[in-house]
Amino acid sequence: MKVSLQSEITLYPLSIRKDKKHYIVEEPVSGDFFELPEIGVDALKRLEQGEELVSIEHTLKNSYPDEEVDMVDFVEQLLELGLVQKVDGVPVKREQSRATTNSGGFFWIPQSVGRLFFNRVMNKVYLLLFLANIIILILNPELFPHYKDIFLFDSMVLNILMYLSISLVLILIHEFGHILAIRAHDLPAKLSIGNRLIFIVFETDLTQAWKLDPKKRNILYLAGISFEQVILSLSFGIMLLFPGAGITGVLGIIVLDIFIKFIYQCCFYMKTDVYYVVENITGCYNLMENGRIYLNSLVKKHRKDGENHKEIFQNEWNLIRLYSVFYIVGVVLTLILAVMYFVPQLYYTYMTIYMNLLGAGDRAAFWDAIAFLVMTMFMLFLLVFVARKQKDEN
Repeated sequence: MKVSLQSEITLYPLSIRKDKKHYIVEEPVSGDFFELPEIGVDALKRLEQGEELVSIEHTLKNSYPDEEVDMVDFVEQLLELGLVQKVDGVPVKREQSRATTNSGGFFWIPQSVGRLFFNRVMNKVYLLLFLANIIILILNPELFPHYKDIFLFDSMVLNILMYLSISLVLILIHEFGHILAIRAHDLPAKLSIGNRLIFIVFETDLTQAWKLDPKKRNILYLAGISFEQVILSLSFGIMLLFPGAGITGVLGIIVLDIFIKFIYQCCFYMKTDVYYVVENITGCYNLMENGRIYLNSLVKKHRKDGENHKEIFQNEWNLIRLYSVFYIVGVVLTLILAVMYFVPQLYYTYMTIYMNLLGAGDRAAFWDAIAFLVMTMFMLFLLVFVARKQKDEN
Protein backbone atom coordinates (compact mmCIF):
# COMPACT_ATOMS: atom_id res chain seq x y z
CA MET A 1 0.00 0.00 0.00
CA LYS A 2 1.59 3.24 -1.23
CA VAL A 3 1.91 6.16 1.20
CA SER A 4 2.60 9.79 0.28
CA LEU A 5 2.54 13.12 2.11
CA GLN A 6 -0.99 13.58 0.78
CA SER A 7 -2.26 10.29 2.25
CA GLU A 8 -4.99 10.27 4.88
CA ILE A 9 -4.02 7.99 7.77
CA THR A 10 -6.34 6.41 10.34
CA LEU A 11 -4.71 4.66 13.31
CA TYR A 12 -6.08 2.04 15.63
CA PRO A 13 -6.88 3.36 19.14
CA LEU A 14 -3.60 3.66 21.03
CA SER A 15 -2.67 3.95 24.70
CA ILE A 16 0.45 6.06 25.36
CA ARG A 17 2.28 6.54 28.64
CA LYS A 18 5.66 7.90 29.72
CA ASP A 19 8.36 5.40 30.67
CA LYS A 20 11.87 6.08 32.00
CA LYS A 21 13.44 7.53 28.85
CA HIS A 22 10.84 7.24 26.12
CA TYR A 23 7.16 6.33 25.81
CA ILE A 24 5.39 2.97 25.78
CA VAL A 25 2.65 2.71 23.16
CA GLU A 26 0.02 -0.02 23.48
CA GLU A 27 -2.28 -1.13 20.70
CA PRO A 28 -5.17 -2.71 22.67
CA VAL A 29 -6.61 -4.72 19.76
CA SER A 30 -3.46 -6.82 19.27
CA GLY A 31 -2.05 -6.41 22.78
CA ASP A 32 1.31 -5.30 21.33
CA PHE A 33 3.61 -2.74 22.97
CA PHE A 34 6.16 -0.44 21.34
CA GLU A 35 8.76 2.00 22.61
CA LEU A 36 8.85 5.42 20.93
CA PRO A 37 10.82 8.63 21.56
CA GLU A 38 9.03 11.91 22.22
CA ILE A 39 9.09 12.96 18.56
CA GLY A 40 7.39 9.70 17.55
CA VAL A 41 4.66 10.14 20.16
CA ASP A 42 4.16 13.74 19.03
CA ALA A 43 3.67 12.48 15.47
CA LEU A 44 1.19 9.80 16.63
CA LYS A 45 -0.92 12.31 18.53
CA ARG A 46 -1.06 14.62 15.53
CA LEU A 47 -2.09 11.70 13.30
CA GLU A 48 -4.86 10.83 15.76
CA GLN A 49 -6.08 14.42 15.57
CA GLY A 50 -6.37 14.09 11.80
CA GLU A 51 -3.55 16.44 10.78
CA GLU A 52 -2.14 16.06 7.27
CA LEU A 53 1.26 14.42 6.86
CA VAL A 54 2.68 17.53 5.16
CA SER A 55 1.63 19.70 8.09
CA ILE A 56 2.95 17.23 10.68
CA GLU A 57 6.33 16.94 8.96
CA HIS A 58 6.70 20.72 8.76
CA THR A 59 5.76 21.16 12.44
CA LEU A 60 8.10 18.41 13.66
CA LYS A 61 11.04 19.80 11.68
CA ASN A 62 10.56 23.13 13.43
CA SER A 63 10.00 21.60 16.88
CA TYR A 64 12.86 19.07 16.64
CA PRO A 65 15.57 20.75 14.51
CA ASP A 66 18.21 18.14 15.46
CA GLU A 67 16.02 15.19 14.38
CA GLU A 68 15.61 13.77 10.88
CA VAL A 69 11.89 13.86 10.04
CA ASP A 70 10.32 11.73 7.29
CA MET A 71 6.60 11.18 7.82
CA VAL A 72 6.21 8.84 4.85
CA ASP A 73 8.87 6.53 6.27
CA PHE A 74 7.32 6.84 9.75
CA VAL A 75 3.86 5.82 8.50
CA GLU A 76 5.35 2.89 6.57
CA GLN A 77 6.90 1.68 9.83
CA LEU A 78 3.51 2.04 11.55
CA LEU A 79 2.05 -0.11 8.77
CA GLU A 80 4.63 -2.83 9.43
CA LEU A 81 3.81 -2.71 13.14
CA GLY A 82 0.10 -3.09 12.42
CA LEU A 83 -0.90 0.25 13.97
CA VAL A 84 -2.58 1.70 10.86
CA GLN A 85 -6.26 0.95 10.38
CA LYS A 86 -6.89 2.77 7.07
CA VAL A 87 -4.90 4.54 4.35
CA ASP A 88 -6.99 6.97 2.27
CA GLY A 89 -10.11 5.26 3.57
CA VAL A 90 -8.97 1.77 2.50
CA PRO A 91 -8.78 -0.76 5.39
CA VAL A 92 -5.33 -2.26 5.99
CA LYS A 93 -5.23 -6.06 6.27
CA ARG A 94 -3.59 -7.37 9.40
CA GLU A 95 -2.83 -10.74 10.94
CA GLN A 96 -5.05 -12.20 13.62
CA SER A 97 -4.38 -10.36 16.87
CA ARG A 98 -2.35 -11.97 19.62
CA ALA A 99 -4.95 -10.83 22.12
CA THR A 100 -7.43 -13.20 20.43
CA THR A 101 -5.10 -16.16 19.87
CA ASN A 102 -3.68 -16.03 23.41
CA SER A 103 -7.00 -15.86 25.25
CA GLY A 104 -7.18 -17.53 28.63
CA GLY A 105 -4.35 -15.94 30.54
CA PHE A 106 -4.88 -17.87 33.84
CA PHE A 107 -7.87 -15.68 34.72
CA TRP A 108 -9.13 -18.59 36.80
CA ILE A 109 -6.53 -17.54 39.40
CA PRO A 110 -8.13 -14.72 41.46
CA GLN A 111 -6.22 -11.47 41.80
CA SER A 112 -6.43 -11.85 45.59
CA VAL A 113 -4.42 -15.08 45.41
CA GLY A 114 -1.68 -13.32 43.46
CA ARG A 115 -1.61 -10.49 46.00
CA LEU A 116 -1.30 -13.01 48.81
CA PHE A 117 2.12 -14.04 47.47
CA PHE A 118 3.26 -10.72 46.02
CA ASN A 119 2.79 -7.61 48.13
CA ARG A 120 5.07 -5.15 49.93
CA VAL A 121 5.64 -7.46 52.90
CA MET A 122 6.23 -10.66 50.91
CA ASN A 123 8.58 -8.90 48.48
CA LYS A 124 10.81 -7.95 51.42
CA VAL A 125 10.59 -11.52 52.77
CA TYR A 126 11.89 -12.90 49.45
CA LEU A 127 14.80 -10.46 49.54
CA LEU A 128 15.67 -11.45 53.12
CA LEU A 129 15.54 -15.14 52.19
CA PHE A 130 17.92 -14.51 49.30
CA LEU A 131 20.42 -12.80 51.61
CA ALA A 132 19.97 -15.52 54.24
CA ASN A 133 20.70 -18.25 51.68
CA ILE A 134 23.96 -16.55 50.72
CA ILE A 135 24.99 -16.30 54.39
CA ILE A 136 24.10 -19.97 55.00
CA LEU A 137 26.33 -21.06 52.11
CA ILE A 138 29.21 -18.92 53.36
CA LEU A 139 28.93 -20.30 56.91
CA ASN A 140 28.30 -23.87 55.75
CA PRO A 141 30.47 -24.54 52.68
CA GLU A 142 29.63 -28.26 52.89
CA LEU A 143 26.17 -27.34 51.55
CA PHE A 144 27.72 -26.01 48.34
CA PRO A 145 26.42 -28.23 45.51
CA HIS A 146 28.70 -30.85 43.94
CA TYR A 147 28.38 -32.36 40.48
CA LYS A 148 27.89 -35.85 41.94
CA ASP A 149 24.79 -34.75 43.87
CA ILE A 150 22.57 -35.97 41.04
CA PHE A 151 23.87 -39.55 41.30
CA LEU A 152 21.68 -40.96 44.07
CA PHE A 153 21.37 -44.48 42.63
CA ASP A 154 23.56 -47.04 40.93
CA SER A 155 21.09 -46.95 38.04
CA MET A 156 21.76 -44.08 35.62
CA VAL A 157 18.18 -44.31 34.34
CA LEU A 158 16.85 -43.73 37.84
CA ASN A 159 19.33 -40.87 38.34
CA ILE A 160 18.27 -39.07 35.17
CA LEU A 161 14.56 -39.65 35.85
CA MET A 162 14.93 -38.33 39.38
CA TYR A 163 16.86 -35.25 38.25
CA LEU A 164 14.50 -34.48 35.36
CA SER A 165 11.45 -34.90 37.60
CA ILE A 166 12.82 -32.57 40.27
CA SER A 167 14.00 -30.06 37.67
CA LEU A 168 10.59 -30.09 35.95
CA VAL A 169 8.77 -29.47 39.23
CA LEU A 170 11.15 -26.59 40.06
CA ILE A 171 10.68 -25.06 36.60
CA LEU A 172 6.91 -25.16 36.99
CA ILE A 173 7.16 -23.58 40.44
CA HIS A 174 9.42 -20.88 38.98
CA GLU A 175 6.96 -20.12 36.18
CA PHE A 176 4.01 -20.26 38.53
CA GLY A 177 5.72 -17.51 40.50
CA HIS A 178 5.62 -15.31 37.38
CA ILE A 179 1.97 -16.21 36.80
CA LEU A 180 0.91 -15.38 40.36
CA ALA A 181 2.87 -12.11 40.24
CA ILE A 182 1.14 -10.90 37.07
CA ARG A 183 -2.24 -12.09 38.30
CA ALA A 184 -1.67 -9.91 41.38
CA HIS A 185 -2.19 -7.00 38.94
CA ASP A 186 -5.19 -8.74 37.30
CA LEU A 187 -3.27 -9.13 34.03
CA PRO A 188 -3.15 -12.25 31.79
CA ALA A 189 -0.17 -14.57 31.31
CA LYS A 190 0.59 -17.39 28.87
CA LEU A 191 2.72 -20.45 29.60
CA SER A 192 4.55 -22.04 26.67
CA ILE A 193 7.41 -24.50 26.06
CA GLY A 194 10.66 -23.60 24.30
CA ASN A 195 14.40 -24.11 24.49
CA ARG A 196 17.53 -22.15 25.36
CA LEU A 197 20.86 -23.59 24.33
CA ILE A 198 20.45 -27.33 25.02
CA PHE A 199 17.75 -26.87 27.68
CA ILE A 200 14.02 -27.37 27.14
CA VAL A 201 12.26 -24.74 29.25
CA PHE A 202 8.82 -23.42 30.11
CA GLU A 203 8.34 -19.71 29.47
CA THR A 204 5.74 -17.30 30.81
CA ASP A 205 4.72 -14.54 28.42
CA LEU A 206 4.71 -11.36 30.53
CA THR A 207 4.00 -8.97 27.67
CA GLN A 208 1.10 -7.40 29.52
CA ALA A 209 3.55 -6.32 32.23
CA TRP A 210 4.30 -3.30 30.03
CA LYS A 211 1.05 -1.84 31.33
CA LEU A 212 2.86 -1.38 34.67
CA ASP A 213 5.58 1.02 35.75
CA PRO A 214 9.18 -0.33 35.78
CA LYS A 215 9.34 -1.01 39.56
CA LYS A 216 6.27 -3.23 39.42
CA ARG A 217 7.58 -4.99 36.32
CA ASN A 218 10.76 -5.87 38.23
CA ILE A 219 8.69 -7.79 40.79
CA LEU A 220 7.12 -9.80 37.98
CA TYR A 221 10.49 -10.67 36.46
CA LEU A 222 11.97 -11.70 39.84
CA ALA A 223 8.91 -13.68 40.94
CA GLY A 224 10.28 -17.04 39.78
CA ILE A 225 13.59 -16.52 41.55
CA SER A 226 11.66 -15.42 44.66
CA PHE A 227 9.80 -18.73 44.83
CA GLU A 228 13.09 -20.59 44.36
CA GLN A 229 14.56 -18.76 47.38
CA VAL A 230 11.75 -20.12 49.55
CA ILE A 231 12.46 -23.68 48.39
CA LEU A 232 16.22 -23.17 48.83
CA SER A 233 15.76 -21.88 52.40
CA LEU A 234 13.58 -24.85 53.32
CA SER A 235 16.13 -27.26 51.81
CA PHE A 236 19.04 -25.68 53.69
CA GLY A 237 17.04 -25.73 56.92
CA ILE A 238 16.23 -29.44 56.68
CA MET A 239 19.79 -30.33 55.64
CA LEU A 240 21.22 -28.46 58.65
CA LEU A 241 18.67 -29.72 61.19
CA PHE A 242 18.56 -33.34 59.96
CA PRO A 243 21.92 -34.03 58.27
CA GLY A 244 21.43 -37.80 58.32
CA ALA A 245 17.88 -37.86 56.98
CA GLY A 246 17.17 -39.95 53.89
CA ILE A 247 15.69 -36.96 52.10
CA THR A 248 18.99 -35.05 52.09
CA GLY A 249 19.96 -36.68 48.79
CA VAL A 250 16.88 -35.27 47.08
CA LEU A 251 17.45 -31.91 48.74
CA GLY A 252 21.00 -31.93 47.35
CA ILE A 253 19.59 -32.22 43.83
CA ILE A 254 17.19 -29.34 44.55
CA VAL A 255 20.03 -27.13 45.79
CA LEU A 256 22.19 -28.03 42.78
CA ASP A 257 19.39 -27.32 40.30
CA ILE A 258 18.44 -23.96 41.82
CA PHE A 259 22.09 -22.93 42.12
CA ILE A 260 22.85 -23.68 38.46
CA LYS A 261 19.68 -21.95 37.29
CA PHE A 262 20.48 -18.85 39.32
CA ILE A 263 23.96 -18.59 37.82
CA TYR A 264 22.35 -19.13 34.44
CA GLN A 265 20.04 -16.17 35.17
CA CYS A 266 23.14 -13.99 35.51
CA CYS A 267 24.37 -14.88 32.02
CA PHE A 268 23.49 -11.63 30.26
CA TYR A 269 24.21 -12.87 26.75
CA MET A 270 20.70 -14.36 26.99
CA LYS A 271 17.47 -12.56 27.86
CA THR A 272 16.96 -14.01 31.33
CA ASP A 273 14.78 -12.68 34.15
CA VAL A 274 17.70 -10.75 35.64
CA TYR A 275 18.50 -9.27 32.22
CA TYR A 276 14.97 -7.85 31.96
CA VAL A 277 15.33 -6.34 35.43
CA VAL A 278 18.52 -4.57 34.31
CA GLU A 279 16.69 -3.29 31.22
CA ASN A 280 13.92 -1.94 33.41
CA ILE A 281 16.27 -0.24 35.85
CA THR A 282 18.31 1.42 33.13
CA GLY A 283 15.42 2.18 30.79
CA CYS A 284 17.55 0.89 27.90
CA TYR A 285 15.39 -1.77 26.23
CA ASN A 286 17.89 -2.82 23.56
CA LEU A 287 20.89 -3.54 25.76
CA MET A 288 21.64 -6.94 24.26
CA GLU A 289 21.31 -5.83 20.65
CA ASN A 290 23.37 -2.67 21.17
CA GLY A 291 25.92 -4.54 23.28
CA ARG A 292 26.47 -7.05 20.47
CA ILE A 293 26.95 -4.20 17.99
CA TYR A 294 29.57 -2.69 20.28
CA LEU A 295 31.39 -6.00 20.81
CA ASN A 296 31.35 -6.72 17.07
CA SER A 297 32.95 -3.34 16.43
CA LEU A 298 35.73 -4.27 18.88
CA VAL A 299 36.29 -7.71 17.37
CA LYS A 300 36.41 -6.34 13.83
CA LYS A 301 38.63 -3.49 15.05
CA HIS A 302 36.58 -0.94 13.17
CA ARG A 303 37.35 2.07 15.31
CA LYS A 304 35.48 4.38 12.95
CA ASP A 305 32.36 2.22 13.26
CA GLY A 306 32.69 2.40 17.03
CA GLU A 307 32.68 6.19 16.91
CA ASN A 308 29.58 6.12 14.69
CA HIS A 309 27.87 3.81 17.17
CA LYS A 310 28.78 6.19 19.98
CA GLU A 311 26.90 8.95 18.21
CA ILE A 312 23.89 6.67 17.63
CA PHE A 313 23.73 5.37 21.20
CA GLN A 314 24.33 8.87 22.64
CA ASN A 315 23.56 8.87 26.40
CA GLU A 316 23.48 5.05 26.52
CA TRP A 317 27.08 4.65 25.36
CA ASN A 318 28.67 4.14 28.79
CA LEU A 319 25.85 1.83 29.85
CA ILE A 320 26.26 -0.29 26.71
CA ARG A 321 30.01 -0.62 27.30
CA LEU A 322 29.35 -1.67 30.92
CA TYR A 323 26.74 -4.19 29.77
CA SER A 324 29.24 -5.58 27.27
CA VAL A 325 31.54 -6.40 30.19
CA PHE A 326 28.74 -8.33 31.92
CA TYR A 327 27.94 -9.98 28.58
CA ILE A 328 31.46 -11.40 28.50
CA VAL A 329 31.26 -12.31 32.20
CA GLY A 330 28.11 -14.30 31.41
CA VAL A 331 29.97 -16.29 28.78
CA VAL A 332 32.73 -16.97 31.31
CA LEU A 333 30.16 -18.08 33.91
CA THR A 334 28.72 -20.55 31.41
CA LEU A 335 32.18 -21.98 30.81
CA ILE A 336 32.76 -22.26 34.55
CA LEU A 337 29.46 -24.13 34.98
CA ALA A 338 30.51 -26.45 32.17
CA VAL A 339 33.89 -27.16 33.77
CA MET A 340 32.55 -27.56 37.32
CA TYR A 341 29.30 -29.40 36.63
CA PHE A 342 28.21 -30.32 33.10
CA VAL A 343 31.44 -31.84 31.76
CA PRO A 344 32.23 -33.86 34.93
CA GLN A 345 28.61 -35.09 35.05
CA LEU A 346 28.69 -36.17 31.42
CA TYR A 347 32.10 -37.82 31.83
CA TYR A 348 31.06 -39.71 34.96
CA THR A 349 27.76 -40.77 33.41
CA TYR A 350 29.06 -42.06 30.09
CA MET A 351 32.16 -43.67 31.58
CA THR A 352 29.83 -45.60 33.89
CA ILE A 353 27.59 -46.50 30.95
CA TYR A 354 30.62 -47.55 28.88
CA MET A 355 31.96 -49.78 31.64
CA ASN A 356 28.56 -51.36 32.19
CA LEU A 357 28.24 -52.10 28.46
CA LEU A 358 31.61 -53.86 28.62
CA GLY A 359 30.28 -56.02 31.45
CA ALA A 360 31.93 -54.34 34.43
CA GLY A 361 28.63 -54.53 36.30
CA ASP A 362 25.94 -57.18 36.61
CA ARG A 363 23.24 -57.96 34.02
CA ALA A 364 20.92 -55.28 35.47
CA ALA A 365 23.66 -52.67 35.02
CA PHE A 366 24.09 -53.70 31.36
CA TRP A 367 20.40 -53.27 30.54
CA ASP A 368 20.34 -50.05 32.53
CA ALA A 369 23.09 -48.73 30.24
CA ILE A 370 21.09 -49.74 27.14
CA ALA A 371 17.95 -48.05 28.50
CA PHE A 372 19.93 -44.90 29.31
CA LEU A 373 21.29 -44.65 25.75
CA VAL A 374 17.75 -45.05 24.34
CA MET A 375 16.53 -42.33 26.69
CA THR A 376 19.37 -40.07 25.58
CA MET A 377 18.42 -40.51 21.92
CA PHE A 378 14.78 -39.70 22.73
CA MET A 379 15.78 -36.50 24.55
CA LEU A 380 17.93 -35.40 21.62
CA PHE A 381 15.04 -36.06 19.23
CA LEU A 382 12.70 -34.02 21.45
CA LEU A 383 15.19 -31.14 21.58
CA VAL A 384 15.55 -31.09 17.78
CA PHE A 385 11.76 -31.21 17.39
CA VAL A 386 11.21 -28.23 19.71
CA ALA A 387 14.01 -26.25 18.04
CA ARG A 388 12.53 -26.85 14.57
CA LYS A 389 9.05 -25.94 15.78
CA GLN A 390 10.34 -22.65 17.16
CA LYS A 391 12.17 -21.95 13.91
CA ASP A 392 9.00 -22.57 11.88
CA GLU A 393 6.98 -20.28 14.16
CA ASN A 394 9.54 -17.50 13.75
